[in-house]
Amino acid sequence: MTAPKRTRSELKREAIIDAALQAFTEDGIKGTSMDNIALLANVSKRTVYNHFESKEILVMFLINKLWKQSMVDIDIHYCADQSLTVQLTALLDAQVQLMSSQQYIDMSRMAFSHFFYHQDALKEAVAKFNAQDSALKRWINAAILDGKLTIETSQIDTVLVQLHSLIKGSAFWPQMMGYGELLTRDQQLQLIENTIEIFLARYLK
Repeated sequence: MTAPKRTRSELKREAIIDAALQAFTEDGIKGTSMDNIALLANVSKRTVYNHFESKEILVMFLINKLWKQSMVDIDIHYCADQSLTVQLTALLDAQVQLMSSQQYIDMSRMAFSHFFYHQDALKEAVAKFNAQDSALKRWINAAILDGKLTIETSQIDTVLVQLHSLIKGSAFWPQMMGYGELLTRDQQLQLIENTIEIFLARYLK
């Protein structure tokens, strides 16, 4: 079955998103203007603003897009015959690598500076994040059903917050606030190992 033909508006939106990612990567968030993005996307500045009201809104969209690619759409599924540690390592590695990238940190800073003064918009954005059925959440649910974890299904969201907090405490918040360096690859792997040890010590059946 062939995919439906995209409209001109959809094509322009996609061009804007690709241009923004390119510009942010090459010139940084602060060094990129909506004019730059319009030029790269080969559209008018007005068209950019028709799709994204501000650079902050565009940044938040990209954060959500990157998060979805790394945490929701990642093709890792629970396997009863494979070590829980191996499976969790693959799942958490995707999250740690995303959070440990300078681009993600820069975009998060801009998003937070915007949403600090727009609390309703922040609540809406957080609700959208939480509504996504992440690969990790699906994995935990499958491990529970397989009798490997001592977690009530009603507590899965709480457990996810715990896992994310363990990771963000070292791989995101210090860098986000400017008092910590980006983790090296060895540090990332050590963080993942420590997080899994804590998680399994508490919830392994």
